[in-house]
Formats: sequence, C-alpha cells, structure tokens
Amino acid sequence: MERLLNPRDVRDLPKAHLHLHFTGSMRPATLLELADKHGVRLPEALSSAEPPRLRATDERGWFRFQRLYDTARSVLRDEADIRRLVLETAQDERRDGSRWLEIQVDPTSYAPRLGGLIPALELILDAVEHASTATGVGIRVLVAANRMKSPMDARTLARLAVRYADHGVVGFGLSNDERRGLARDFDRAFEIARKGGLLAAPHGGELAGPESVRDCLDDLGAGRIGHGVRAADDPRLMQRLADRQVTCEVCPSSNVSLGVYERAEDVPLRRLFDAGVPLALGADDPLLFGSRLADQYELARDVLGFGEAELAELARQSVRGSCAPESVRKELLADIDAWLVDGAATA
Repeated sequence: MERLLNPRDVRDLPKAHLHLHFTGSMRPATLLELADKHGVRLPEALSSAEPPRLRATDERGWFRFQRLYDTARSVLRDEADIRRLVLETAQDERRDGSRWLEIQVDPTSYAPRLGGLIPALELILDAVEHASTATGVGIRVLVAANRMKSPMDARTLARLAVRYADHGVVGFGLSNDERRGLARDFDRAFEIARKGGLLAAPHGGELAGPESVRDCLDDLGAGRIGHGVRAADDPRLMQRLADRQVTCEVCPSSNVSLGVYERAEDVPLRRLFDAGVPLALGADDPLLFGSRLADQYELARDVLGFGEAELAELARQSVRGSCAPESVRKELLADIDAWLVDGAATA
C-alpha cells in the first residue's frame, strides 16, 4: 500500500458524485433551523452535534434509521426549504471537488406538502437547475421508488421519471431495505424506465448478500448498482460486474455506520477495485453519517491505502459511470489527469 507523507487535499481532485439522497444531503445546521421554523421537535439523535449512532443490520436498527430519516424529511415543507437544501448541497459538492452530481429523490415523500407529485418533482428540478447555474456543479436527478411500497407505486414513478427525462431526470432507482420484498416485483417499473431511456440504478448488495446484486442485474436490468459491496463475497459476480462495466456506488462511511462492516478497514473497496469492478465513491446520507464525499476519498487513501494514481482512477470511474454528457466527461477526465500530473510535478 502506498503511504503518502504529504498527501494533497482530495477536495482538489475533480470527481463525480453518484450516490447521494435528497434529505440526507442536508446540513445539520439547516436541519435545526428548518425544524425551528416549522415547529418540528427533533429527537436528540438529530439535534446533538454528533451523528446518531446507527446499526441497521437487524430490522429494529433499520426501522430506527428510517424513523430518523423520516423526521429529518418532515422539516422540508415549502418551496424555500427545497431550494435552500439543493443550493447548499451544490455548494458542499463544489467544496468537495464534485463537479457532477446525480441526486436521488422519491418525490412522493414531498408531494403532500408541495401540491402533489408533479409539482414536487418540477420544483426539485427547477431548484436543481438554479443551483447548478449558481455553483457550476452539473446536477441531475434519479427518481427512486421505495421498496417498502407497492410495485404499482413504482410504475407510477417510473412513468413520471420518463416524462421528465429531457428535463433533468437521468435515472430510476429503488431504495430502502433490500431484505424486504423481491427485486423482480419491480421489474415492470424498471422496464418502463429503461424503455424511456433512463439508467436503471437500484440499491443492492448492502444489507443483503451478493444474491441481491444478481437480482438487480437479472430482474431489473441494472446499469449501475447502489452500494454493491457484498459482490465482493462472490468472485464470479465481481467478474461479471467487471466484464459488463457495471459501476457500484460504494459508500464506505455509510457501510460502517450501518454495521454492514465493523471497521472502515473491512470495507472491500480494494478487493472490488483490484477485480476491475468500476466504482464510484458516495456519501449516501451525510446528515446521518457525518461525512461527505471528500471524506470517502480520504478514507480510501488513509485507511485502505489508495495512492494518488488510484484515487485519480476512482475519480475517473465515477465520471465514466455517470450520466454526464460526453463533453462534460471529457473535460472532467482531462482535469483529473491534470491533477495527477500536477501532483507528480510537485512531489
């Protein structure tokens, strides 16, 4: 493993961010201010200065995680709240060196307070466009269905996502506890999304094992996998992901916080990387896990021994796995190469 004596700031490394949830991207200070604005009483786990202690490997722990997430989401009640969250998220992305963001949202969660499903999504997309212009970060949206809801709801969302495919929506996801329900129950929704030109990017291989990743590939036609770390338990599956160049959105800090792995050292990022599986580091839910995108690159470097050339390759893979236009990809890849060359010149 390469150990850097004077490591450079990973925030200077251009990168793409492909695994970030809408409410989970909120700043802790913003959560407190919006809770005060709307009279929402927050549990101590959300109001303290420290990230909540979570462990979601059992059903009770996952329920607590979801309850905290739902409470945080409840402070987003009007247009100003949505616009603030998106702009601040874009500012945080820019600070971390993220030049392209694909943020995941289930608009049904916000629809009751924002006038319905279509107005909610249109507001989010408009806020994304304005935040992108203000910060220079390219931002697109993945509409995500909830595995805990009915496949019919997922099909409704897929049709909605396709309707806005030319207005900022680039993909369709499936979130929540992958141990509940079957991936194939949502196959029709994903077929609608894929036929509409959207990337299929369901969660899999986090709380469940490698079979969850296989189900996403076989039943949902996944072109990208949310998390996917448990694929490291199956060499043949890793080879399949590598051969098909299916990117896994790996979120190391989240994996540890939720108890998927006991220690950061146990996250199989190196195993996946060495097997040729394309990877995109993600922060998942910074509000609850206490770390953003740059922290994932620092973890890869400081804990898992990734050198600067390997960090640059991780950044390249995040760009290649994105839905960014070809012109944006070329510019980002060139800037990543320049970052690496500049580091070699000053070493």
